[in-house]
Amino acid sequence: MKGEKAKSDGAKSDGAKSDGAKSDGAKLQGMKYDILIAGVGGQGVVLASRMLALAAMKAGFRVSTAETIGMSQREGSVSSHIRIGDEIQGSLIPTGQADLLIGLEPAETVRNLPFLKKAGKTIVNSHSIPPASKPPGSPEYDPAALLAFLEAHVPGILCLDFTQLAEDAGTYRAANVAMLGAAVGIGMLPFSREIILAVLETEIPEKHRAVNRAAFEGAINKIKLSSGHPDREQKVNLNV
Repeated sequence: MKGEKAKSDGAKSDGAKSDGAKSDGAKLQGMKYDILIAGVGGQGVVLASRMLALAAMKAGFRVSTAETIGMSQREGSVSSHIRIGDEIQGSLIPTGQADLLIGLEPAETVRNLPFLKKAGKTIVNSHSIPPASKPPGSPEYDPAALLAFLEAHVPGILCLDFTQLAEDAGTYRAANVAMLGAAVGIGMLPFSREIILAVLETEIPEKHRAVNRAAFEGAINKIKLSSGHPDREQKVNLNV
């Protein structure tokens, strides 16, 4: 890819059996589940990817991850591929094969839509980050148009201002973790809420742990309230 580099971190589990934790989320068919996280530099794409990979390994799955990173480290395009299961071939998700697309920014979500499979699900952060530079002749950045396009063309999309939700919890920087909470809330991860929280405890520095936990739980609660079922996580498609 011109102007970008792909990097695999080689993070693969040894296939060890899980510790007995059972998933309340998405069911794996043929032991394969592909997640793509897309955003820009500084949004915590790689941290969110690492948390999902570690959670999958903790649940007993094999995992392979890779990142594609744009030329600009800050506010440049970043995407991370998390491939879970025993039938993985290659670290990068092929076009049209992602089961779940988590878009931390509207334009990056649109940019990565070709990776989503026909029945795949999308979670998008409606908070926009205009590009730091605009190539001559390129169209104006229009977040409202991007969100309208997504809602018109992606069935069952979950669109929410996760940056504001995280800010309400204590810091906008926890938007990435809030989006993982949303994925748990709609039942789109092949492992439990408890496993993600266990990973959060080990991967987030102690001084930031409470606010990230609050953002994670806040997103789950938002999904519950929006669906009209405040007592349990959902396994339905929402558009809030």
